[in-house]
Amino acid sequence: MSIGERYRTGETSMATAYYEWDGYIDGTRTPQPTAEEKKIKLEKYETFPPINSCDKGAYWKMTSYA
Repeated sequence: MSIGERYRTGETSMATAYYEWDGYIDGTRTPQPTAEEKKIKLEKYETFPPINSCDKGAYWKMTSYA
């Protein structure tokens, strides 16, 4: 796992890190996630979540290690 690498809903995080929403798996970027959903922290072995406010799978980009 490296900074800037992209992951998708359902994959497992292999590092404790911060991630930022980077679009939806279906190729769209709307509707925008809520502010609370745009940035997440995952612990090692946690699963990347969907965007619950619109029930869509998402891409996540690592921004930094925690």
